[in-house]
Formats: sequence, structure tokens, C-alpha cells
Amino acid sequence: MGEQYNGDSLLEMFVFETTQNTEQLEKIILETENERHFSDSAINEIFRIMHTIKGSAAMMSYSYIASLAHKAEDLFFFIRENSSIEYNSSLISDLILLCMDFISSEVNKIKENTELDINGADEIIIQIEKCLEDIKVGKNSNPKEISNNLPSYSFKAILYYEEGCEMENIRAYSFIRDFEEYVQNISYNPEGIIDNDDTAFEIRKNGFLVFFDSNKSYNELNDIIMQTPFIKDIDLTLLDIEKCSHECTDIKPEDKKDVKNVLIQNEEIHNNKAENHQSAQSIISINVSKLDKLMNLIGEVVIAESMVVENPDLKGLELQSFRREALQLHKIIVEMQDMVMSMRLVPLTTTFQKMHRIVRDMSKKLGKEVMLEFIGEETEVDKNIIEHLSNPLLHLVRNSIDHGLEMPEERITAGKSPEGKVTLEAYNSGSNVFILAKDDGRGLNKEKILAKAKKNNILFKPESEMTDRDIYNMIFMPGFSTNENVSEFSGRGVGMDVVMQNILSIGGAVTVDSIERQGTTVTMKIPLTVAIIDGMNISVGDRHFTIPITAIRESFKPKKNDIICDTDGNLMIMVRGECYAIIKLHQQWDIETEIQELTDGILIMIEQDERRRCVFADTLIGQQQVVVKSMPDFIRRTRMVEGVAGCTLLGNGSISLILDTGWLMNAEIK
Repeated sequence: MGEQYNGDSLLEMFVFETTQNTEQLEKIILETENERHFSDSAINEIFRIMHTIKGSAAMMSYSYIASLAHKAEDLFFFIRENSSIEYNSSLISDLILLCMDFISSEVNKIKENTELDINGADEIIIQIEKCLEDIKVGKNSNPKEISNNLPSYSFKAILYYEEGCEMENIRAYSFIRDFEEYVQNISYNPEGIIDNDDTAFEIRKNGFLVFFDSNKSYNELNDIIMQTPFIKDIDLTLLDIEKCSHECTDIKPEDKKDVKNVLIQNEEIHNNKAENHQSAQSIISINVSKLDKLMNLIGEVVIAESMVVENPDLKGLELQSFRREALQLHKIIVEMQDMVMSMRLVPLTTTFQKMHRIVRDMSKKLGKEVMLEFIGEETEVDKNIIEHLSNPLLHLVRNSIDHGLEMPEERITAGKSPEGKVTLEAYNSGSNVFILAKDDGRGLNKEKILAKAKKNNILFKPESEMTDRDIYNMIFMPGFSTNENVSEFSGRGVGMDVVMQNILSIGGAVTVDSIERQGTTVTMKIPLTVAIIDGMNISVGDRHFTIPITAIRESFKPKKNDIICDTDGNLMIMVRGECYAIIKLHQQWDIETEIQELTDGILIMIEQDERRRCVFADTLIGQQQVVVKSMPDFIRRTRMVEGVAGCTLLGNGSISLILDTGWLMNAEIK
């Protein structure tokens, strides 16, 4: 990110708010575009979002973004005020999504401090203007303008902003500037809001008082004000009630009803104010960097606890009271750790929802009917991990639609529904989260995959020894693709490699299962968090290593009769009738140790992707909760870290390297 972005809290808030608004806008458009018309609630919400983006962008001097949002706002304002007109909702959806894509792109550029496309909105604005003109020409009934027939009345409004929103004075100024197009004779208190920062505290304490005249109804004014971002509550009062009651005799019966409603609602709103103002703010926003620092501090506490409890000076001492208090301290630390970790957990809902857009765009371009289904989207994972999931899910969904799902005619011929289904499913299991991407398409073609693998000379074992899963997993190899033609969506052999690398980078694993003509399921197994893990500490010579407990199946002392040699001379171990390869850590990293014979050491069986291997070490030190630290940059730039996922500090102050079980499963045995 650019230095300018990092150092400007106003800019950070603008980026955060606009990103949230564009995501919400996309969700609304995708949910409603299949309807003939937008619902009133959808129109109001879209109008509110565009109004918010316009005000925020103008406040930050991004006038071209504000102009684009204003044009989109004009479009939906016209549709809202002329509810009986006919319009092409699909075309409008495309235009709004185009606006959203442009605004999102510009926000990312602001975030990264790169050059902005100031003239990029011009073409979209022209398209929106043309769309609006076409709608006006095709208008088949007169708009309902009851409010314009009403006389003008004086109102008082007190605006109360959400707690913690900050910059109340600037937000109030933005409100006044936008509100002026709906009312007349506007005045407000405190004055000087743009020049005097102290007014922010006054507004925060007493609210923002506004007087104005308007011929709009109470409901309309209430809706307009509540569309303003960060407004928690309003106290809207009709001042000249006696004048209103007197002049109601001169208004047509259907219009009089509106004015009467103003009086009734004005009384009702006052009756509810006391209760509304007493409600406390139950949720606050916290910068994720503060949570990261808090997590690091908890990690340091875990290390400090280990150093105290395992202090060599305590060996041989009968310290029952100390042990009891240390156990109580451990319980508190674990509870603190769980609480901080839960604060960092975010649901997969937003990540899953982003896939709606790619499904919409691809189904239109490819002429396929696709239904996207979510199961368990409320499942939570660590925020740092969730950032690595969007790309893999994107590629998996694209692959399912492009490769997996058949054309409607082909599906009907095969006895299937013309509409294909892509399912994203998530669930917790122990300390891991499983995410499944499934489709009910044609499935994977084993023969085609094998033929491509032979052609590229990438078979990693004899064909006769390969299971179906071994064959399917070859689609994750770099550059592997069975598509003969390169399309907009696939054919370069990059997508599935991206999936594998992203998941491996967070300590996860990926597997594929497929049934021909029935569909394919890709399963991603990822840890809930990568900050603190349960590990088994082992020693090799004078070195210490840690293996994640989740990867260990068992540990045992090998018997001489169970040790065999394969045809290449590699030692293997027989366990309950199954043969497993042995990887000796001291040979892999040239570590000096007195333990050379298998029967003198210990074997730890590890598992990943339903494959197993045994790791040979001198001794087991014991299980311990460890804090994962990244390797120093100067080490990561070398090949010295091959097979190492990170490091941690043990209770005795020594450093232990955390082994990468994925690398151990695939490493060439020395």
C-alpha cells in the first residue's frame, strides 16, 4: 500500500466504507436482476448506496467518482419517482455493475497509491445518460407527484450519528450540501462545521440541529435523511402544526390523507425517541492491525509461560502450590487465546457471495444455466486465512462452469436438469475447516488426464500403481490443462495451480474426487488459524523440530523384524500389514547425531491427503502449544528453508523449526 494511504485516516475510512458499499450493491443487483422490475426496497437501498458513495467521494475530492455515482443516483431517483414506467432491468443491472467495477478498481488504486483513471468514468456516464433518456421516452404514465401539490411547511430535525463514526462535523456538512436539493430556507446549528473541528464533539454530544422548509411529506423527508450514512436516529418535527391543520381544508381529499399522516407520525416518532436514544452501541469497529498485535502479545505470553513452567531451575523441586497456580494461569491464557482468536474469525459469507458475480457473467457469456448454492457459509475462519481463499474459490467456480457443467441441451440428453448446479460448502472439523466446491457436471475424464500427463512426461509413479485420486490430483500441476483451446476463462493450466499454491501457503491441503457424468468435488482442508498450533517437539542431534499434531497419526519404536528394503534400497517400515517409506531428518539436512539405527530412535507417522510416511528422529520431547513465527527474510531468500513452515521458541529458550508436512510427504528420500 502507498504511504499516502497508510498515513491518512480519512482516506482509510473512505476506502473501507466504499468497499463495503460496492460489495453490498453487487449483492443487491445480483439478487434482483432476474425480476422484471427492481423492488421498492432495492431501489431505495441502491439509491442510498450511490448517494453515500457520491458524498464520500466528493468529500475526499474524487469528483469523477462522485459524478459517476451521482448519475447512477439520478437514474434510480427517476425510477423511484416514476414507479409506473417500463424499463429494462437487465440493462440497468449491467450498467450498475459496470459502475461498481470501475469504482472498486479506483478504490484499489487509491489503496495501492497508483495512478487513477480520472477520465475512465466518462464513457459509463454517457451510457447511463442514454439509458435514462431511453426510459424517459418510453415512459407510459405520468409520475405521481402528490407531494408537489402540498403547501410548504417548516420542519426541525435533529440528527444523531452512530457512536464511533468520527468526523461528525464533516459528515454534517456533506449532509447539508446534499439535502439542499430537497428543501428550502435551510439553517443549522452548530454553525461553522467545516472550519471548526470542535463542532464534531458538540454534534456527537447534542446532535446536529437543522431547520428547513419543504413541500415533501413527512415520510419522504424521513426516508431522505435516513439514507445518509452513519445516521443512527433522527428527531423530525413539523413546526407549524396549527397552520397545517387549517390549510388541510383546502387540499384535495387524497392529498389531505398525506398531511394527516404527517401529524400522526410526528406524534408517534416522539413517543419512541426516549427508548431509541437509550439503546447502547453493541458493536464497534477495530483496526485489524490492533488484533494482530494483540495476537502477537498472546503468543509472547504463551512462550513466557512455557519458559517459566519448564525452567530447569525447577527440576527436582516439590512445588505443588506453584504447579497448581501455574495450571490456573494456563487456563486463563488459553481462554484469552480463544477469545482473541474468536475476534479474528470472520464468516465465509462474504467470500462465498463474491462468487455470484462470476457465475452471472460466465453463464451469460457461455449460454449455460447455472444455480449457485451455499451450505455452511456462516462457518468462520481466521481473517488472515480468508484473504487466501477468494482466488482459489474463483478458479474452482470458473472451472466448474467452463469445464464441468454441460450445455443445457447436453444435460437434457443426459437426463439431467437443464440448469447446472455449483455448490460451495463449508464445515468445521476439529482445528480445521473443510471447504468443498462441487458441481453436477460431466466429471473428470481419467483417460484424458493420463494421456496429457504422458504427453508432458509428468507421471510421478507407474500408471498401474496410480489410484483415481492420484490421477485427478495431477490437474493441480503447473501448466496442466486438458483444454485444447485457450478461452477467456481457461486453457492455460494456471487456475488449478493457483488453487494448490494458495492453500499450501496457509498450511492446507487439496484433494479431488470425481464420478464421470455425475460431477466433481474439490475439497480444501485449511487450519482455523496459523498463529498458534499444537505441536509435537522432537530432537535430531542438537536440533529441535516441531510437527503439527494435526498431521501426526501415531509414533512408535520400530522393531527390527518390521524394517524392510524396497527395490531401490530405501528402508521402509511394515505397520499392520502396510508398508511406509521412512524419511530420516538427519540425512535430509546433514545433521550430526549418534542415533543412526532405526531401532535406536523413534518413528512418527504423518499423514496428508490420505498418504502416509514415517519421520525418523532421535527422541520425542513432548507435546506443546507453540507460536508460529515466520523465518527471517535473509533465510527465506535461500533454499535453507525447504521443508520448514516456520519456527518457534521453546520453553528452554531454544529455537525449534516447524516442519512442512506437505514437503515431507513429497521430498526425495536421501
